[in-house]
Amino acid sequence: MGANPGFGLTRSLTRLGHKVIAADANPLAPGFLLPGVVPQVIPLATEPDYPSALAKICRDLAVDAVVAGIENDIPPLLTMRSQLDADGVRLWLPDAESVRSCIDKAEFHQVLTEHGIATPRTWRPEAIDHVPDGTGLVVKPRRGHGAQHVHFVDRREHARVLCELVPEPMVQERVYGSEFTADCLVDDTGRASVVLRRRDLVKAGLAAVSTTFDDTTVHDLVVKTLDAVRARGLCCAQGFIRDDGSVTITELNVRVAGGFPLAEAAGADLVGQMVNGLFGLPVDHTRLTYRAGVFLTNYVETLAVGDTAELAAIAKGEPS
Repeated sequence: MGANPGFGLTRSLTRLGHKVIAADANPLAPGFLLPGVVPQVIPLATEPDYPSALAKICRDLAVDAVVAGIENDIPPLLTMRSQLDADGVRLWLPDAESVRSCIDKAEFHQVLTEHGIATPRTWRPEAIDHVPDGTGLVVKPRRGHGAQHVHFVDRREHARVLCELVPEPMVQERVYGSEFTADCLVDDTGRASVVLRRRDLVKAGLAAVSTTFDDTTVHDLVVKTLDAVRARGLCCAQGFIRDDGSVTITELNVRVAGGFPLAEAAGADLVGQMVNGLFGLPVDHTRLTYRAGVFLTNYVETLAVGDTAELAAIAKGEPS
């Protein structure tokens, strides 16, 4: 499912009339109880039986396409690409090198630096002594999603300790300013449509309040970033507009973002055009324009209340 990105994607696909099979490794995944979905418990993407289990679901349920809502699923899906294609299952992702340079944040920094794209200064754990005095720092995993294992510190000594605790750590300069996300759809010719939204209020790594906006400088830098990593399909970039007006890109995910429903609320047919591209149809970029000044708020909702037997049935892979 992929938490918020998966929830929003499922709801959009359902509104468009598609049948959604929700797959997650956790039998208690809340998304299993979204209206109309077919829940399927699968192994973790890191487990050796993930490919065979996913392939079996695709065959048994006559799946037409697979769309990942979380980074962990993307590398094994790339490995399965030829098998999925042989089974008639569509998958729309960039090439393996592009995916790797986005999932690995240290590689992403290197690619952007090589292309002259502004991005926060970054250090490996063994280079912490090279961090200038007085630099605000972020310690986070090279791979991962959301705000998991992300820590903000002001001293090298604290960063050094955190590098012992954070899995596959990297140390990055902390950037201050107005944080934004760009919801992007890149067709197979490389043409990109970009919807910009400010992350006005962020809670636990998710935008609780966000607002669409126009900014040519931000738009052009996002497009340059998409070109640098050869992005394709539905993806999202994040960055900051610093207080001096300069723009910095912090990351790019080759999946839908959790707050993308704002792009659709502002008029962009993001998921509908993604489905076109997924099935080899032309992407209509005129359907991906949007209105600035539209806001969206997110909150924790009660998704379902019922008998525990329903959850037990899902956990056993039985129809609910």
